[in-house]
Amino acid sequence: MAISVALVDSMASLSSDLFYDILRRLDGPTLASAACACAAFCSISKEERLWENVCSSMWPSTNREDVKSLISSIGGFRKFYADCFPLIVNKEVSENQGNNYPEYPEEWSEAEYYGDMDGFDSISPSDFVSIVDIRYKDKTICSKVLWGIPNANGFDGWFYNCPFRIDLLTYAARDDESDGEVTLSVSDGLPPVASMERERKDGKLWRELCDGLRLSWIVVNRKIKQAANLASWSPLGGQRHWPTDKDFVLRFGSVLPAKDILPCQVVECILRMKFRVIHTEGEEGTHTTLKLTELSMQLEDMEGAHVNGRNSLLILKEALSCHRSKNYSEVLESCHLYSKVQSELKEEKIRNESRLDRLCILSGIAAFLMFWYYML
Repeated sequence: MAISVALVDSMASLSSDLFYDILRRLDGPTLASAACACAAFCSISKEERLWENVCSSMWPSTNREDVKSLISSIGGFRKFYADCFPLIVNKEVSENQGNNYPEYPEEWSEAEYYGDMDGFDSISPSDFVSIVDIRYKDKTICSKVLWGIPNANGFDGWFYNCPFRIDLLTYAARDDESDGEVTLSVSDGLPPVASMERERKDGKLWRELCDGLRLSWIVVNRKIKQAANLASWSPLGGQRHWPTDKDFVLRFGSVLPAKDILPCQVVECILRMKFRVIHTEGEEGTHTTLKLTELSMQLEDMEGAHVNGRNSLLILKEALSCHRSKNYSEVLESCHLYSKVQSELKEEKIRNESRLDRLCILSGIAAFLMFWYYML
């Protein structure tokens, strides 16, 4: 007891400047834990400057002055970190969901197809901001910021009724100061590639990409002052050497709620990243570089159909206030459960179509036999 009292007295005698110097060296989770240790740490940990340092270390895009002003307007860096560090977890995905959601009506009225526009007045595409950072082995290789949603020009525009898609490399470069190519090379930690034939056998480069790449895609709504990270941080899957012999495609994403928006109740936010392998000849031999050629977002329902622009805006707005978790295994479990239910739904659809095909064939044979029976 005497020892604990002595420790408290010794900490009280230390200056707050020393406490601040200690806390500013911590990462986000450690800083949040230190805030619960004592009253002094709790008070100092509320300093915005500490959380600004944490955010800039986690997401280099937040170093931009326009992004700093945005974060300050929606509640500050401490709130921004609390909203965006935990990843989205959707626990509404059940194993029976694929068979339980209501069917689309056979005939749609115009109001049913395009939705109730009265409830859509509060959503403006210009209110959404995308803050994107890509890391490879703790080294930032790409930081992009996209203000608004491209091609969303009024309610009469095609955007609201066509499949929703954001190609970040196409649109962010227009307002981005660093609009150069995004590449990865051996100097960034990539393993040397002697030939693509060797890579096809051992898959070393592919494994390094899957293990080392990290993606953060934060969506902010300036009007409602909310933000969320829609990425899964590490890849959920991908394909190597597709559709050509020099492409690597990785898929990130999350499962978003679509209750009262779509019959399937949940959708998948797919963040697609593609790298192209480029070989260059030099004096020291052949050098292999990976060039980022695609970084996009789109939403798909349980049947794999693309969600249109209007419903996508509604879903993105709902996603900013849905459940999140710091437990990464829980996040992966949610995504894998969605994939499982989606696969079961596709298999059930194939079985139903196969039964229908057999029924049509049997009906045709029966009709043919009946025809010849009456003819003879």
